[in-house]
Amino acid sequence: MPSEEEFYQEHILDHYEDPFHRGDLPGATHAHEDKNPLCGDLVRVALKISPEGKIEDCWFTGDGCVISQASASMLLEEIQGKTTEELKAFGAPEMLKLYGPRLTPNRQKCCLLSWRALQSAVHSPVE
Repeated sequence: MPSEEEFYQEHILDHYEDPFHRGDLPGATHAHEDKNPLCGDLVRVALKISPEGKIEDCWFTGDGCVISQASASMLLEEIQGKTTEELKAFGAPEMLKLYGPRLTPNRQKCCLLSWRALQSAVHSPVE
């Protein structure tokens, strides 16, 4: 039986190597790109939000460390099908808990990059 640490490491690598919805989202209604200036990590979140406020589809693109890219995959898997109201209740503590292992403050910024991009994407309609 793997330890909790081994489970998290395997889970994180799975999301990094075979991410959930990595790529472009044709027909996106909302999108936002954010960058971590300290390390250069980049994540763009694209959403297709229904008129009723439901996340019908969500995809991400980006470059960066395992933490920033794996957490983006985890986040989008978590929010698929949720409403924008539910996203408002999903804060930074929930994102860090979703990721799993405790992180140093600098690494928390990597983990929270996709969450920040998501929070802005909800309010950034694609023209």
